[in-house]
Amino acid sequence: MKKPEFVLHAFLALSLAINYAHASVSDEQANALKSTLTPLGAERAGNSDGSIPEWTGGLTADVPGDKFGDVPANLFPGEEPLFTITAENADQHADKLNEGTRALLQQFPDSFYLKVYPSHRTAAAPQWVYDNTFTNATQCKLTHEGLSVEGCYGGIPFPIPQNGSEVLWNFLLRVEAESIEHGYLNIIGNSDGSRTLASRGVENWQYPYYYQDGNAADWHGKYVLLRFLTNEPPFKAGEALVTHDSINAASPRDAWQYLVGQRRVRRAPTVGYDTPDFVASGANYFDEVHGFIGHPDRYDWKLVGKKEMYIPYNLNSFHAQPREAVYTEGVLNSEAMRWELHRVWEVEATLASGKRHAVPKRRFFIDEDSWTIALTDGYDAEDKLWRVSQALPFAVPAIPAVVVKPVVIYNLQANTYSMVQGLNGENYRVVSRKSENFFTGNAVAAGSAR
Repeated sequence: MKKPEFVLHAFLALSLAINYAHASVSDEQANALKSTLTPLGAERAGNSDGSIPEWTGGLTADVPGDKFGDVPANLFPGEEPLFTITAENADQHADKLNEGTRALLQQFPDSFYLKVYPSHRTAAAPQWVYDNTFTNATQCKLTHEGLSVEGCYGGIPFPIPQNGSEVLWNFLLRVEAESIEHGYLNIIGNSDGSRTLASRGVENWQYPYYYQDGNAADWHGKYVLLRFLTNEPPFKAGEALVTHDSINAASPRDAWQYLVGQRRVRRAPTVGYDTPDFVASGANYFDEVHGFIGHPDRYDWKLVGKKEMYIPYNLNSFHAQPREAVYTEGVLNSEAMRWELHRVWEVEATLASGKRHAVPKRRFFIDEDSWTIALTDGYDAEDKLWRVSQALPFAVPAIPAVVVKPVVIYNLQANTYSMVQGLNGENYRVVSRKSENFFTGNAVAAGSAR
């Protein structure tokens, strides 16, 4: 290597190390969260032609009409799509479509299309979350080479991100209620056009990072607790799982599974990464839930930049429909879907040195307003597009926030899809905070019916 090249590489390596150690921004930079940026770090202004509007506070008031639990069933009654993107006119919109969406348009030209609606920036958060986000901007730091954080609590950790790891942690620590409960469906779309119910049950999620009475000094580092119970189909009834996700880089996830046949709880160390998701009959990987779930240590995270893209958004009405209306042959019912133009952060994840994963490269597109993953393109070992995920976010004024639970993963090579944690026909409720003892293996064993 020539000397100038060596110096350049050394400088970049040093810069990266400094960036990981000192990721917070200056007080002057943080003040942008009270002027040109929203309190969570998005650009407050709309785009040049007005197709993305200015953020004016998001959706915080109750919405009249039907609800499923605490979720309004129709945010914008009577609103019509602006236009439709099909396989025939996709080239006209190519600069605002990810590769996965373009591939689905080509693979399913008769059934997959994008009904593009006016953009609504509904993302919001409680004022105390805005206050914590402002504090995080100057205090939160990446540690362990980006595999953990410190000095963060109760808000977006890096509202003015400097690298891909920060954007990923913004997603992992996105705005949530203290505790929620919802029914869920896992539906498999088979290659022959049929659909199969993989599982149906109830999930409880709790977010200790968002306990309003907590703080960074006292937080134990666990940012999400999950407990679910499967009720259908009959042969799976009684199955249960508990997981704890943590910022602990050495032990990021603890999991316990209740085995109906054995009538006992056991540790489940393989629940994560690219282990096939047994809750969805193995049709997707565990870390494809929500677009991505779990620890970032299998990948290097590169921040590509920000762009305008058509993404699924404000899908309250989709989730309010019965499942037979939306889970259709080949793809989800395009008539029921809602796409909007939003600005997204693009992050490319490539396999880290010494690590393995069935999907060695992924591209994530993350909404600037809510920090939820909108779309994911997954590539195989030959760098061919393989897996396309669409997260289906919806607005919950009761929090308030735009959140994501359901996600559909299309396997382009197998010609199948997996709908994970669908809400159709189910309820989603913001509930009072539970004792953390509820989220233990012992509690699952004591509460199991079989």
